[in-house]
Amino acid sequence: MQRFRLFAFGMACLAALPASAELKLPAIFSDNMVLQRDANINVWGTAEPGSEVTVSVIPPSKPLPFEGNERGAGDQWVASGKVTADSEGRFSVEMLPKEDIPATSWVLDVRDSAGNHVKFENVLFGDVWVCSGQSNMQWSVGQAKDAKQEISDAKYPKLRLFHVKRTTSGEPLDDVTGTWEECSPESVRGFSAVGYYFGRQLHQDLDRPIGLIHTSWGGTPSEAWTSPKTVASEPEFNSVVKYWDQLVAKYEEQLAAGGSPKALRNQSRPSYLYNAMVHPLIPFSIKGVIWYQGEANARRAYNYRTIFPAMISDWRENWGQGDFPFLFVQLANFMQRKDAPSESAWAELREAQTMTLEELPNTGMATIIDIGEARDIHPKNKQDVGKRLALAARKIAYGEDIVHSGPTFESFEADGATAKIKFENTGSGLMKHGDKLSGFAVAQGDGQFVFADATIFDSNTVRVEAPEGSGVESIDAIRYAWADNPAATLYNREGLPAVPFRTDDRKGVTEGK
Repeated sequence: MQRFRLFAFGMACLAALPASAELKLPAIFSDNMVLQRDANINVWGTAEPGSEVTVSVIPPSKPLPFEGNERGAGDQWVASGKVTADSEGRFSVEMLPKEDIPATSWVLDVRDSAGNHVKFENVLFGDVWVCSGQSNMQWSVGQAKDAKQEISDAKYPKLRLFHVKRTTSGEPLDDVTGTWEECSPESVRGFSAVGYYFGRQLHQDLDRPIGLIHTSWGGTPSEAWTSPKTVASEPEFNSVVKYWDQLVAKYEEQLAAGGSPKALRNQSRPSYLYNAMVHPLIPFSIKGVIWYQGEANARRAYNYRTIFPAMISDWRENWGQGDFPFLFVQLANFMQRKDAPSESAWAELREAQTMTLEELPNTGMATIIDIGEARDIHPKNKQDVGKRLALAARKIAYGEDIVHSGPTFESFEADGATAKIKFENTGSGLMKHGDKLSGFAVAQGDGQFVFADATIFDSNTVRVEAPEGSGVESIDAIRYAWADNPAATLYNREGLPAVPFRTDDRKGVTEGK
């Protein structure tokens, strides 16, 4: 009983003392983090209102970088900065790090003049990539091809993983749930397979630390990942906004009574994932983004021509780091293969993805039209997806002179029932996989498309011919791999598949929906 009285008295004395605000940083700052090596270091959080906050990156052997107001670590410093917390205790520091920082462990040290102090250890400088999208980005290493062996081999201490816990919000949040971990068999099992294989490839190719921030949610459309400002200002989002407005009206009485209907917390609601799983990461400095999404927008594929580049521009504007590289995966082949050419919402969405390359700078695309699975929307081969994204990164983000894409359509010339198609990105030359070059279809005027006979004419040209009896006497339009699950057999000799295309501009099956 006496011990309880003393404890209670002590607690009462503590309660009578003036409260001191806790020095706190968002979860994206933790032990084992990776800081972007060639960009300003942005550090933010909350502290005692009006206190002076000192932030520094120092060697582990220099735990006290400041003696009063004087720098104490000399030329061993990487970066430092000071700022005064505002009346609500918020602070934000931007520091320009030194050049040529060794790939050794550092400490991020943060303290305020009220006597509060936090530090994060085992910090590396490297390249930070955000990995986002829907289920094919969410798909874990443990669910993918060769999982047992891949998990066992995942021992890369300078490859760091941050997994954002899935949640939704109607308002922009300040923090996420997650922590940085070294890549190990224990940490990689539940991590994004595409993200991991992409990061591992870069880590091996570039020989530098790589940080991966995984924030994805299966079955979600791009509008859920777009900020409220862009959703409100872009007309192509109107139909989706109208749907959700009607749903809110349906639950008006329940909302007025203080309820929170589960249907309105849905992860597909416009901006709800941006608010909860992207906004809290900004302005953490990054190298770029990899994105695997589109399946959930296929029923409105034509609109993806607008809403996808709008989302990319939205992220770039809000992050405030310029036109950082944004690399994405084109939809894989999926569903039953058809015997005759037909319209396809999936082909239409792939076209919208390809158009984004032309519309926005510093974008790259990994075409995987050859490694999907007809009966599974989640193809298990994520290794090649990661490798192809890494090729795009090396070209777009790192400026290497490499072949990073499969053949892409350039032009065609028709002579009656035959035509020659010229391609770019042919690398060492065109080649076919299998016994027959297939996947090409031709049409006359607005007539029906028919499959064409195709042969490789030279290193960057394919010759197609309408079959006898097809009714096509003059080729006016050509399509390649225009189907849900096309027989796509054209590659360059670097082993990358040709990008699907069409030369006509007929109204799509999902236009305006």
